[in-house]
Amino acid sequence: MPDESDFRVICEVEPPTRPDLKHVRHQIGVLAPIADAFLIPDNHIGRATVSSIAVAHEVEAMGGRSVACVNARDRNLLGFRRDLLTAAAYGVDQFLFVHGDKPTAGDRTSELTVGAMLEEARATTDRPAFDGVGPFRLGVTAGLGRRFPRWKQQADFAFVQVSYSTEALVRWREENPVDLPVYAGVMVLASTTMAERLRASIPDIHIPAELVERVRRDPAAGVEAACEQVLALRDSGAYAGVHLIPVSRYREVGARLEAAL
Repeated sequence: MPDESDFRVICEVEPPTRPDLKHVRHQIGVLAPIADAFLIPDNHIGRATVSSIAVAHEVEAMGGRSVACVNARDRNLLGFRRDLLTAAAYGVDQFLFVHGDKPTAGDRTSELTVGAMLEEARATTDRPAFDGVGPFRLGVTAGLGRRFPRWKQQADFAFVQVSYSTEALVRWREENPVDLPVYAGVMVLASTTMAERLRASIPDIHIPAELVERVRRDPAAGVEAACEQVLALRDSGAYAGVHLIPVSRYREVGARLEAAL
């Protein structure tokens, strides 16, 4: 079993939908005592947000480590190359490449895939424009109900889909003994409305009825359950860490996990 001190918590922050970074700075400040790094989503759920690379730069400026999410949905190849140059200029060197959620309006571009982004980012090491820039660290996502494909094993790390079942996450890891750091997805269930929304948008997610009822009676139960799951995953030794999504409950999550960890 890995040493518990090696267990990393990567906290996802809510990116701003307006040109104001005060809220994201507050999240970073509150979660800094428990976070080894911060994941910055990219136009998540199809809404325009401040660039994940710009917010990742802000994290680095505040003394933290960042992982900038980049989705294939909103980019062509030239736009992606621009993002890589911007990241190099800002000192942002860790990415999570994703397919991207369905947009709220319009069509997704079909030019880029996660595999193409991996190849393009790897190729920067041989390009004069990136002289003096260290290689990027690249991450991918994994579906809980699927085998982890061989081509994704060329990444530097992976994030497994959010689950409210520690047993299901541990079982997936046992069935996919890949040789790279893997982080389990843990999300706070903030309300029963959120449970309904997740079930509608992620068909294969299972949210225990018992947890939904606990949250209906007491909204703080979602925070408690998520923190318990983080600790259970740490104790299992199955994962290098967790990808923790505290949503709007980041203050409560930060306080509870700081004491526990």
